[in-house]
Amino acid sequence: MINQVNKLVLKASILALIGAMSSVHAAPTKDSNQKQKTSASKATTGAVISDAQVKKILEQRIDQWQRGVGAVVGIIDAHGSRFISYGKFDQASDVLVDPNSVFEIGSVTKVFTSLLLADMVKRGEVTLTDPVSNYLPNGVKFPIRNGKPIRLIDLANHTSGLPRLPGNLTPANPANPYADYSIEQLLSFLSTYELTRDSGEKYEYSNLGVGILGQVLAMRAGSDFETLIKTRITQNLGMKSTTITIDKDLQSRMTVGHNDLLNAVPNWDIPTLAGAGALRSDAKDMLQFVGAHLGLVKSSLKPAMNSMLSQFKPTGNPNVTIGLGWHKLSAEGASIIEHNGGTGGFRSFVGFNPASKVGVVVLSNTGNEGMDDIGRHILDTRFKLIEQPKARTKHIKVDIDPNTLESFVGQYDLMPGMVLTVSREGDKLFVQATGQGRGEVHAEGPRDFFSNDVDASISFDPDVNGKAASLILHQAGRDMKAMRIGEKAVTADAPPMKNEAQIPADILDKYVGNYAITPSFILSLTREGEKFFAQASNQPKFEVFAKDAKNFYLKVVDAQIRIDTDASGRATSLTLFQGGAAMPAKRIE
Repeated sequence: MINQVNKLVLKASILALIGAMSSVHAAPTKDSNQKQKTSASKATTGAVISDAQVKKILEQRIDQWQRGVGAVVGIIDAHGSRFISYGKFDQASDVLVDPNSVFEIGSVTKVFTSLLLADMVKRGEVTLTDPVSNYLPNGVKFPIRNGKPIRLIDLANHTSGLPRLPGNLTPANPANPYADYSIEQLLSFLSTYELTRDSGEKYEYSNLGVGILGQVLAMRAGSDFETLIKTRITQNLGMKSTTITIDKDLQSRMTVGHNDLLNAVPNWDIPTLAGAGALRSDAKDMLQFVGAHLGLVKSSLKPAMNSMLSQFKPTGNPNVTIGLGWHKLSAEGASIIEHNGGTGGFRSFVGFNPASKVGVVVLSNTGNEGMDDIGRHILDTRFKLIEQPKARTKHIKVDIDPNTLESFVGQYDLMPGMVLTVSREGDKLFVQATGQGRGEVHAEGPRDFFSNDVDASISFDPDVNGKAASLILHQAGRDMKAMRIGEKAVTADAPPMKNEAQIPADILDKYVGNYAITPSFILSLTREGEKFFAQASNQPKFEVFAKDAKNFYLKVVDAQIRIDTDASGRATSLTLFQGGAAMPAKRIE
């Protein structure tokens, strides 16, 4: 499950299982020309683009950019619903996708889970501020810190303090990473986990938290999660194709998922954390769901849906806030409500514009960076489309002696909280990033390896002692150096850090704020008394120490921060030095 605001550097998806790229040639399905009379509907905050334009964008992504296999876009407004479909059901077939094609919707499931919560509040079955522990079996230990329990609302809006994933998630099959994670493992993790901050204090996107919410609500209702979704939501809205369990009819309509390199991959099964991402659906159903939120589809769930948008909390990204399950995205004067999702082979986007009363669904059977920008652009053209990604590198596999492979085995520090572990089994080399599954990498040269999972490669640097001193991860147009743990990184541009200095609080306060290394990778600086801290998106907070008034360093990893200020002494940007890389970040608040 993939979502919204993430990652200290690229919490790189270098570990999903995929192979060679091939082009897609498919014609749009016949529904793309239906109801054209509504295609030029106008929004109060931006024009809804025409169906022909949407079709052209899908054709470009799939045929020209080769970044997808098949996709269905659904649009609903006051004039009704319409669909634009393009591409194939499966890379290996000529069957075309259509509005009845079924996709995994991944983290969009979280909106359904939060709607269950809102509905149960309206029914008087729970309150938002109920401690989670109220609904757990006797004897189950649940994390608590400073006397503040984790509440149901904290799980729904990602402020529980729980991590993104449980630390004991060690999938037997990384291609289906949640399939064998059991209730027993979940309870074992919760019984030993210690919160690093109080619940309700700060946003940190957590699949674990919403997965627990789904379990808790099902237990409160005396049901299982899938049955509760059906009886409380999908039956109410006439959504017959939205489910976890795939029957014979749905199986015939279930599209094949593909990875970043457009190879077929297995479906994901998420039994224990189902509330975080287990649902499958089609575009027709999902447009019913969005239409109900807009009031375009009549439903008794509307009061609960309205309550999901009654208040929003900050996420650390000034352009994104969180309601009950839904995120609000604001930029350039535009504002929309949205959620996206992804699994190993699928991507989904669901959103609506409250001002223009337009809703959009985008479902894709390719698990790459997704087509979120298309959905946003349809809702308001001030949200721009992405530029064409760079062409993928073509790799030729070669054989490497196992003894040479052994010289690469070890752990490499990519970023604070992000370690790449390299291991070997016979003549095979594997890489595993912190909190992710393990994936094989293949040699294309004596020290150069590539992934068949995603468009990423690794180069190992030589060392006189016969072991690689560092590696470089090449992904998304960036080269990120990671030093072998225990080795010292040498960075010419980074200031040397040795002695600690005491910096007055009034100076530190001018540095407190958020800094964007990438749009989704935010470094936050905070002060607590005389101590100064840095925290990256979805990672723990670490104390930093001053060399002088503008140069700081971390002790937990070999990393430094240099502050740039204006004439008043207020920080305007910073540079993070780590692993041989210098990463500038502008202040965003």
